[in-house]
Amino acid sequence: MKLGLFGGSFDPVHLGHLLVAQAAVEELGLDRLFFIPAGQSPFKLQSPPSPAAVRLQLLRLALAGRTHYELDAQEIQRGGISYAVETLRDYARRFPGAELFYLIGADNAAALSRWREASELATLAEFVAVPRPGGAAPHFQPPFRGRTLTGFPLALSSSLVRARVKAGQPVDHLVPPFVADAIRAAQLYV
Repeated sequence: MKLGLFGGSFDPVHLGHLLVAQAAVEELGLDRLFFIPAGQSPFKLQSPPSPAAVRLQLLRLALAGRTHYELDAQEIQRGGISYAVETLRDYARRFPGAELFYLIGADNAAALSRWREASELATLAEFVAVPRPGGAAPHFQPPFRGRTLTGFPLALSSSLVRARVKAGQPVDHLVPPFVADAIRAAQLYV
């Protein structure tokens, strides 16, 4: 079994996330891909994410009816700072023998050796870099195993979506329709 793990703040989830997920399923031949929203990213301590309930609701709306994708709220449920090694340990325990693929931004590939418990982290999964247009090619330093997705690179970010909402600009073309409706209805990110 091949399982993909897609962590992030997803604040909010947008079409770029869904395109990355589709590319990962197709290119890696994944049986399932888990969206794993972080409780608090160790790389974004100065900017806490929106409330977990909001991010989970938007992810549920975005993933509805998509059969290869699942939502896993374990990092939110654990609380505090989210570390990839803890999540990967859980998947290795729950799915013994499965091939685990952990999606990361291409800019994070060179920094993996500085992640928490990096030596164990390197043994738990193959890392898959998600490129951004115009970004540098990722480099995986041993002992990390990695590859780069080729499909659907898109210069879209959650911070861009939040900024557009705050500025009163439409985001209907950047997020799934139900997510856009939920953002408007709850007056999120204003």
